[in-house]
Amino acid sequence: MTAGKVAIVTDSTADLPSQLVKTRGITVVPLTLNFEGRSLLDGVEIRPSEFYRRLPNATTHPTTSQPSPGRFAEAYSELLNAHTEVVSIHISEKLSGTYASAVQGAEMTDPKRVHVIDSQLVSMSLGLLTLAATEVARKGVAASEVEKRVSEMREHVQTYFSVATLEFLRRGGRIGRASAMLGSVLQVKPVLCIRDGLVTPLERVRTFDRALNRVVELTREVDRGQGLCVIVGHADAEADAERVARELEPMAETLMIQPLGPVVGAHAGPGVVGVGCYPADLLPLGIKTTASARTPA
Repeated sequence: MTAGKVAIVTDSTADLPSQLVKTRGITVVPLTLNFEGRSLLDGVEIRPSEFYRRLPNATTHPTTSQPSPGRFAEAYSELLNAHTEVVSIHISEKLSGTYASAVQGAEMTDPKRVHVIDSQLVSMSLGLLTLAATEVARKGVAASEVEKRVSEMREHVQTYFSVATLEFLRRGGRIGRASAMLGSVLQVKPVLCIRDGLVTPLERVRTFDRALNRVVELTREVDRGQGLCVIVGHADAEADAERVARELEPMAETLMIQPLGPVVGAHAGPGVVGVGCYPADLLPLGIKTTASARTPA
């Protein structure tokens, strides 16, 4: 993609495939995974496949840290050499300090030309919102218009997922309102969502299979008759993700299957399957990959 008027930035928790990042001209600022005594840039120095392979034998729980304001400032400065403005969209402020770092980075650079947005989302849903921003920016509009459209769309992007265990969310302090479910984790599988930027419980069901069924049903309810833009994300649960994608495919205007990156996986834990979606009539993306054609980890 040729350089446009507005550059789009996100962080590595958007879990977008590298090829799509490249073709859409998105700049991704990586978070850091602290794992087995090393600090590794998310998606750069450690990929999902390696992380999930090593996780079961890890002696300590992985932790994560946000990019420094300086790293954002560096990215913004470089982009402003070739673009008029920057729109930077990030993981929910209630889940990470990344947004705050991005704001500081903008202040260090040119706050009038760098617009930082708290997506109030994470992973698949943050990825969708970022892709939507590139669609708006392609039209050559100002950053204020991109920011306005993204902020309007944010309310319509839904996130539904289930976890094999709540333990990783608990350890990482990202459990939010789902903490009420901890007492019964052995008896039920939770169906969770992101509400107001926090992990929030929706329902409890008896099996993980039922939880995935509910994720599919809830996703279908988002459709307003003109299809859905959907990303199915998973943490080392490819077969389950493919099953969910197959069930959603008939109504999907956009459909991708993506592994959750190491930073998101460190908090969600292996076995997670989830969906980020919004009604396609809001802004079609025109991206459709089958399970066999998707970008590998």
